[in-house]
Amino acid sequence: MGLTVVSMTALEPSDAVVADETADSVDDEGVLGRSYRALSIGIVSVVLLIAFEATAVGTAMPVAARELHGVSSYAFAFSGYFTTSLFGMVLAGQWSDRRGPLGALTTGIGAFAAGLVVAGTAQSMWVFILGRAVQGLGGGLVIVALYVVVGRAYPERLRPAIMAAFAAGWVVPSIVGPLAAGTVTEQLGWRWVFLGIPVLVVLPVALALPQIRRRAGGPVPGGRQEAFDRRRIRLALGISVGAGLLQYAAQDPRWLSLLPGAAGAALLVPAVLGLLPRGTYRAARGLPSVVLLRGLAAGSFVAAESFVPLMLVTQRGLSPTLAGFSLAAGGVTWAAGSWVQARPGMQAHRERLMTLGMVLVAAAVATAPSVLLPAVPVWIVAVAWAFGCFGMGLVIASASVLMLRLSAPEEAGANSAALQISDALSNVVLLAATGAAFAALGGGSMTGTAGSGSHSAAFAAVFLPMAAVALAGAWVTTRLRDR
Repeated sequence: MGLTVVSMTALEPSDAVVADETADSVDDEGVLGRSYRALSIGIVSVVLLIAFEATAVGTAMPVAARELHGVSSYAFAFSGYFTTSLFGMVLAGQWSDRRGPLGALTTGIGAFAAGLVVAGTAQSMWVFILGRAVQGLGGGLVIVALYVVVGRAYPERLRPAIMAAFAAGWVVPSIVGPLAAGTVTEQLGWRWVFLGIPVLVVLPVALALPQIRRRAGGPVPGGRQEAFDRRRIRLALGISVGAGLLQYAAQDPRWLSLLPGAAGAALLVPAVLGLLPRGTYRAARGLPSVVLLRGLAAGSFVAAESFVPLMLVTQRGLSPTLAGFSLAAGGVTWAAGSWVQARPGMQAHRERLMTLGMVLVAAAVATAPSVLLPAVPVWIVAVAWAFGCFGMGLVIASASVLMLRLSAPEEAGANSAALQISDALSNVVLLAATGAAFAALGGGSMTGTAGSGSHSAAFAAVFLPMAAVALAGAWVTTRLRDR
């Protein structure tokens, strides 16, 4: 399941208002109560527009690459976004912890909008890729800053509800985004898919910024206000460059690609160990396991989902439209899972809900390749994926809530960045691994259309290992609470 650079000066420490201080005067209000309404509508609207762009861009991208004579560089339009977003996440964590989330958020929105304009006006593929890279930097800044805003502007009892609202913001775009983008691409041209969104961002930003300035602006009183940690910035560059090299190696099956792949791994490993909480790799109890779980859940699910439409088109003869619609219900059930975890009566059972969620994800991923058998109806995938998305709604929103609960106010930015890095990095590593396994078992010989021949082993090599990864995530849910 995916964001004018505006320079803002940090507010004085005395202007910062944290969630616990505001909670005393608005104990009985919800996220749409008078005190939170403008802020909630504003930030959820930003998420809605980012979600629409994320779901629409995949529809316009093939047309853009063909018109710009850059089909051979098609994958870099995606990897360029990803690599710069990793750097943006770390930068936003540093920025938010030291000066408040307002500057990171506004700069990120500005960079995201600027990248859309660059991509939408590009006359060559490499300028288009540059625009996508600027978008990625902005997207990384925005997503972490939004998490810090939630941690500082909302009391703990309201955080599950606003996280559920973020998830709900993806429902409509996931259903109508590709259709709307296809219509715009056919009637007006692919450029308007990119150029139309920056104008729409203005209203929600204008609505939310005054509230963010009042409730979450400036550094946390008593928190760190020194200069950025240069070591973490260097590690952020290392993780971005390493991820880019790893993706490049995965896209080129020649033996020579082992060199950039090894260089990427050499950069990634120390950067990951330095940026994620100590003990993440061994599932230490508490915050490290929360961060690890986010990566296992997102990586296993996204890696599997990427191959579902291809499997339905090439192995069962569905049209690309029908294959895409087989996943459409997932947006609704994902939001439903987020809504369930936000119910007040569920707070005491959060860890059990997350265990259930990961079991549902594992079952969905393991069920999907059953349609490789001709006797199994194709609608099984749609049903299985709806349950899997419900499980993801339980897990992803809950992981965000637990991360904020386990973070001191002055560490919310760094820990939010760690959560997002785990998510994004797991995506690229598991996509690279499944892509290599798929190609090694003959999947690379497919034409991408119906009648490409049977490649059951290639698809099984994608789905079954990812189901095992999801089951490992179910075990990690037993380590989320400190003894």
